[in-house]
Amino acid sequence: MDSSLTLACALEVEENVARKAGARAARVGLGVTLPLPEGRLVSFGFAGGLVPDLERGTLLTATRLVSETGEQLWEGEPIEVDGARQAVICSTDRVIDDPEERRRLAARTGAVAVDMESGKLAASGRLAGIVRAVSDSPSHPLGGLATAAKADGSTDWKVVARSVVVEPIRTGRALVGAKRARTSLQRAAKALS
Repeated sequence: MDSSLTLACALEVEENVARKAGARAARVGLGVTLPLPEGRLVSFGFAGGLVPDLERGTLLTATRLVSETGEQLWEGEPIEVDGARQAVICSTDRVIDDPEERRRLAARTGAVAVDMESGKLAASGRLAGIVRAVSDSPSHPLGGLATAAKADGSTDWKVVARSVVVEPIRTGRALVGAKRARTSLQRAAKALS
C-alpha cells in the first residue's frame, strides 16, 4: 500500500488494530464526527452484512460505494488484500440492524454490506479505497450493541453491560462476530502497512 495513505477508522478498536499492525491510521469517529487527517484515505473497519450468505469475518474491498437510494458515491480499483472479496458497499447515516431492512437495502442498491463512514470520506474527494470486515449480518444482528459506539468512536461500556444482561445470547453472538471481523482487520492491516 502507498505509505501516504491513512486508514480512516470510525472506532477506537479499529484504529488500535491498524496501529498495532504498523499502519498509518486515524480515528474519524462514528459517521465521521471527528476532523479528517490530511492526505488520501482508506475507509477501514467493520461493516454490517446485508445479504444472508455473507459470513461474519469476511473481508471486503470495495469497487463501488452507493447511497441508500443506489446513487453511486465512489468507484475505484479495489485495494489489494489477499482473501478479500470485491464488493459494492452502501453508505448510510445510521446503524441498520433490522434483518428485513437489511434485505430491502441490498435489493435496492446491489450492495452486500453497509457502513456509516465511507460516504462522508468519499465526499471529501480523498477516498482511495474501502476495506471492511463484516461484523454482523441479517441472521446475526447487533441487537442492543447497535448503540454501544459513542460518536467519538469509543465504547459505551454501560450499553455493553446492559446488553449482556438483557439479551445475553444475542450479545454473545454479536461479540463473536466482532471478534471474527477484528481478526480479519488485523490480517488486512498487516497487508496494508
